[in-house]
Amino acid sequence: MIKDMRSGSPIKLILWFSLPVLLGNLFQQLYLMSDLLLVGRFLGMHSLAAVGTIMPFYGVLIMMSFGFTSGLSIIVAQRLGAEDYKGIARSFAAGIILSFLFCLFLMMVLPFVPLMLDLMNVPVEIFSDAVIFINTLLYGCVAMVFYNYLANVLRALGDSKTPLYFLIFSCVFNVLLNVWFIVGMGMGVRGSALGSVISQITSVILCSGLIYWKFPILKLTKQDFCIAWDWLYAHLRLAIPMTVQFSVIGLGGVIIQSVCNTFGTSAIAAMAASIRIEQFIALPLFSVGAAIVTFSAQNYGAKKINRIRQGVFQTSVFSLVLSFILPVVVYIWGGEMVQLFLEEANQEVIDLAHKYLKITTIFYCFLGQIFIFRQTLQGMGHSILPMFSGFVELFMRGFTGVVLASSYGYLGLCFASPAAWVGGCVILIGGYVYVLRHQHYHKTKKECLTWWPKSLLVRK
Repeated sequence: MIKDMRSGSPIKLILWFSLPVLLGNLFQQLYLMSDLLLVGRFLGMHSLAAVGTIMPFYGVLIMMSFGFTSGLSIIVAQRLGAEDYKGIARSFAAGIILSFLFCLFLMMVLPFVPLMLDLMNVPVEIFSDAVIFINTLLYGCVAMVFYNYLANVLRALGDSKTPLYFLIFSCVFNVLLNVWFIVGMGMGVRGSALGSVISQITSVILCSGLIYWKFPILKLTKQDFCIAWDWLYAHLRLAIPMTVQFSVIGLGGVIIQSVCNTFGTSAIAAMAASIRIEQFIALPLFSVGAAIVTFSAQNYGAKKINRIRQGVFQTSVFSLVLSFILPVVVYIWGGEMVQLFLEEANQEVIDLAHKYLKITTIFYCFLGQIFIFRQTLQGMGHSILPMFSGFVELFMRGFTGVVLASSYGYLGLCFASPAAWVGGCVILIGGYVYVLRHQHYHKTKKECLTWWPKSLLVRK
């Protein structure tokens, strides 16, 4: 069901919209976490380290996919706010074409996987399993890209529930397939990756059928696919900077993982477990940010800038409250969370992972604000500032991680992400203030949206 976010209490709309997003992200993390849990439990610490060491690299591809498809879907939300329903269909068609091209781009990574693992200092004893795992996942990148695109389009239309249903299905199906492939058929890490690919493909097929049946506004004709360059440029203008932004953030994780790989298998396993737990714990902060991008895009399309400001302020306060609660959870139950990933109790791994979590969660107040201000700017069509903040995060994470790790070892590595969050937060908040101060509220519709193609400004 399409949800109009241009009227009503901003914080109430954002939080209600974020609940299905939160549950969806929860199952998304369970979906990814199940690979590590099953591998660690049934295949041992070395297999866990192999999967864990490749996850930051695969995470870059996931973040690139999410960033690219999020950028494509923003115009859908803006066109909904402007009540241009023909523009929604044409934007959806343009996104499908560009998503196919993006899949071809991702497939070009395959020949360079061994070289990339060499650059990441992957230990020789886990190298072959890491190659098998990532290559299998890359063959299924089409399903990953199109699931993200369909889910982002639905959220742009205000429907955060349908993506949740398919994430739940995908997560459960993935776990069942992983148990079958790993335990029943003895396929090792290849079975874990194959289960993920098959569950994603199934979800895309079912989601496509439901969209065709439930959302007449997204039913496409041949005419919708007659895309002019100005249409493609309008989408790429948002999608490419968001792809770069998300990829450089993910690249920071690869750099940290590369440094961590020099500390041995126990440190690799600890980092793999702690990052998964951190992503799980930070879901409420991320979900609020994911909800506000739809809110800001729809209201930007309707030229309600003051309403965007109100929503950002209320959401920012709510996020700050959350960021002071979540560290308490880690301090109390962090060790038990790490234990879930291990077949046998390994106190060294538990202590290293818990140390990382205790340090990073203190800085969640900055991480929560990054999600809010980055997504707000993107929803308003400002993609360069978020991309620049991504480069700042990359520099801060890489420089801090390498320098402090050389002096303080694993402890220094734990401060890399907090440094990145502080730097990114400063850039985004400053950029948001600048954009609002230079926003002219009383321009005509055509003047406000001068970067859009003329065809997007005409209702049909």
